[in-house]
Amino acid sequence: MTSLTLLLLITLAIVLQLTIYLSYNFWQHWRIFQVLRRQANESDLPIAYDAGLVSEQKKSLAWNGLRTFRVSSKTTEDELGLICSFFLVPEDGLALPPFYPGQFLTFQIDLLASAGDANGVSERIIRCYSLSDAPAADGYRISVKRALPPAHCQVPEGRGASYFHDQVEVGRRLQVRAPAGHFYIDRSMAPVVLIAGGIGITPMMSMLNCTLPQQPGREVWLFYGVRQQNELVMRAHLEHLAADYPQFHLRFCFSDTEAIADAADLGCQYRGRIDVTLLRRQLPLKPFHYYICGPTPMLESLVPALKEWGVPQNRIHFESFGPASIPRNNTAALAAEQSDTGIVVSFALADKQVPWQAGSATLLDFAEENGIAVNSGCRTGSCGSCQTTILAGEVAYLQSPDYDPEVGTCLLCVCRPKTSVSLEL
Repeated sequence: MTSLTLLLLITLAIVLQLTIYLSYNFWQHWRIFQVLRRQANESDLPIAYDAGLVSEQKKSLAWNGLRTFRVSSKTTEDELGLICSFFLVPEDGLALPPFYPGQFLTFQIDLLASAGDANGVSERIIRCYSLSDAPAADGYRISVKRALPPAHCQVPEGRGASYFHDQVEVGRRLQVRAPAGHFYIDRSMAPVVLIAGGIGITPMMSMLNCTLPQQPGREVWLFYGVRQQNELVMRAHLEHLAADYPQFHLRFCFSDTEAIADAADLGCQYRGRIDVTLLRRQLPLKPFHYYICGPTPMLESLVPALKEWGVPQNRIHFESFGPASIPRNNTAALAAEQSDTGIVVSFALADKQVPWQAGSATLLDFAEENGIAVNSGCRTGSCGSCQTTILAGEVAYLQSPDYDPEVGTCLLCVCRPKTSVSLEL
């Protein structure tokens, strides 16, 4: 046997071993892929709980317009005293509709125009606050954070939050619209990851308090990010849930890297902001649904990163504070299609005509950009606060709103002009 023949045999042996090794690994990964795909399909099937029945109950018990509620209790939820929970009961004593965990209530608030105004003239504002507990037959709970301005900044405190903290006590009557919102946890057995930043924990509390007792076998992870430990909301309750439900995995994340004083006592604390690197280290390989609620910068970072990681878009659900700034596919597509040459938006009451700009996301954004004051709340088509009469022209909706606008009106927060349009503003 020549040396060339020996070399050829060795090369063939190496190639054969590599082929066997790669084929075996491909087969293993293919099996894992098939298992994950089957889990994804099976876990998305509804359980015995009838979501359709809840929907029917919501329709039969929901109210139109405003309903009077009375505050039956007020509780501080954090060490700093910046977050208060308010338990609300209906003044009429009638049954309440159930809601989907993650939804919110819309409040109509009358504020004095100025301190000590003798005429009692008031300003009306609309605010939305997430429900922060599981559905109950006798009342609703919301949790509100006092919106303090940054240090050395002359910006005033948030008016809605200050009203609740300073003026709303037990016995106060409030005007409330029915629960609404598209951001809520599904009722399948699919594993879920909840990601909360700051006061974004409130809808997650509703999801946890509903899901864990009713679906104890469902795998649930919570990544809860704040700056420091004393900003945590309902920490003791969260830790009790983690102790009571083995399938619930709790992770606190502190962006202030000096914040963890007792990390040795609690193994669920992490330094730094919540990011995909942390999620990759912590989460097993499963077809999770991701629910994210927090400030806009958090969503602007996490949502694209999850997509880059390979999470399908239909498994990423999110809600931000204030105007949504994360573009949805339909919004981006419509903006790309709509060159909008020649479309003019007329604000009749303001006697103002402005050429429509394709870069504006909605008519609500466009109105605000042009100095037109508009009542708004949810900015997602759920509360009806921005309902406005159309005097002429047509609009197109970016998504089907939860709230049904009256004939001849539109919800500015989820529509754009289809033709030149005149609005009663």
